[in-house]
Amino acid sequence: MSANELSLQWLIRSEATAGPAFVFDGTPVSRAELSEKVEQAAAWLAAQGVGKGDVIAIWLVNRIEWVALLFAAARLGAVVTAVNTRYRSAEVAHLLKVSGARLMVVEAAFRSIDFAAILADVARDEVPALRELAVVGADRIPAQWPCVRFDAFDKPYPPAPPPQNDVDLPVLLYTTSGTTRGPKLVAHSQRTLATHAASVAKALKLLPQRHSLLAMLPFCGTFGMTSLLGFIAAGATVHVLDAFEAAPALKILGECRITHSFGSDEMLRRILALADAPRPFPHLEVCGFAAFQPGWRELATDAEARGVQLFGLYGSSEVQALFSIARPGDAFADRIEGGGWPMSPDAMVRVRDTESGELAAEGVSGEIEIRAPSRFLGYFNNPDATRDAITADGFFRTGDIGRLRGDGSFVYETRAGDAMRLGGFLVAPGEIEDELKSCAGVADAQVVAVDLKGNARCVAFVIPAQEPHQEPPQQEKLVARLRERLAGYKVPARIYVVETFPVTDSANGVKIQRARLRAMAMERIAAE
Repeated sequence: MSANELSLQWLIRSEATAGPAFVFDGTPVSRAELSEKVEQAAAWLAAQGVGKGDVIAIWLVNRIEWVALLFAAARLGAVVTAVNTRYRSAEVAHLLKVSGARLMVVEAAFRSIDFAAILADVARDEVPALRELAVVGADRIPAQWPCVRFDAFDKPYPPAPPPQNDVDLPVLLYTTSGTTRGPKLVAHSQRTLATHAASVAKALKLLPQRHSLLAMLPFCGTFGMTSLLGFIAAGATVHVLDAFEAAPALKILGECRITHSFGSDEMLRRILALADAPRPFPHLEVCGFAAFQPGWRELATDAEARGVQLFGLYGSSEVQALFSIARPGDAFADRIEGGGWPMSPDAMVRVRDTESGELAAEGVSGEIEIRAPSRFLGYFNNPDATRDAITADGFFRTGDIGRLRGDGSFVYETRAGDAMRLGGFLVAPGEIEDELKSCAGVADAQVVAVDLKGNARCVAFVIPAQEPHQEPPQQEKLVARLRERLAGYKVPARIYVVETFPVTDSANGVKIQRARLRAMAMERIAAE
């Protein structure tokens, strides 16, 4: 393939299809219109002084500006760092700091999210590289940074310089779970994004005249972005929700004869709960899902009875979402399992025994390792973490536990270590623990995930500071502080004050018994 065929720009070639590329809130956007908006966004970025190697942050819901800015940045050789709209001040500050973003494109307002208030809690010295904000949908928002309006589609700017041709430079940074204060940044290039998009389109046998996607996942994450790019590569139409709500999703699935959709088990559960018809989506061919909540097998059984076939998936920020998927001919029990067959014929999956360190035989569980064209470049500005994540022969150590089936497919079983899946996102306990330890009266903190009324939630244990005249920490005050600093799904459902944590002495030092903490959390909740 030529360099042009490995670029994002190649994915939107106008000859791919005559149908619209997108439908946003009922308004179609043709591929020619999308190409024009990319050129306009590139001209606007160049006018702001953005060029090769510069990092811009995008803090937007799903809108055409998001897509245009990503493709425009690729054209200029710039880098986009994706900011989750559920992030709050501590998370936004961390992301801006580690990425070195000089410009952030931000929503003026969206539903109940007060972007200005969140930004007001970010100190300028925390993010020294950030120079200005660009606001979509308003002239400006109150902030301590200079603000400009993103008006690329409203007024002409001088044309952008010729496109950059290096498809192996970083172009998009996803966030992934970290081990300490905040997430790492996963760097992808145009090559990794475009080749995987083409693999998805080919593996799913997508046809522009026949297939369509309901995009209800956020573009800021690999799950939403990968499905989006795969359908762009196929020339199929993408119907976009700015943010997920069950009622609009139900309407689009039915009225627009959607053939493909991807989401979490909780999303699908909420949609099906609103659907009155016995077989609500006769045109839906593939409904891929990631299981984050308890009861997903029961959900899959109920969906099957109503004519909705669910397909298990596997992916990560590092190897991209939709890395693999089950096949229509699989038995039901196998089809709903996470894992499946890799989208790319060039991908390789193996499993390593976590105790012996040797490669595991078929059917034996161990850590999943992956080598594929979709694999990330590395962790942005973090060579040590990158080196630790990649084997000597180029496989990514996923940190996930699974097993090989022996027919070319594999099964994902669980996440290794202590990372928690909260609100559909993988969260490191250390991120929440560090925020708790920064609160007055808290000397130390530990956070674990529990099943609370069918939902994955986190519970915190804190040790009070031994300081004179210091009030012991109170749950209400701690929760209120965390709600200001973190996304809602990271705020603990309970915070318990304890004198010590349960520990075990080992050859490598004292280890906290996280399993015992989880048991303690469930015991206390049950007692309530």
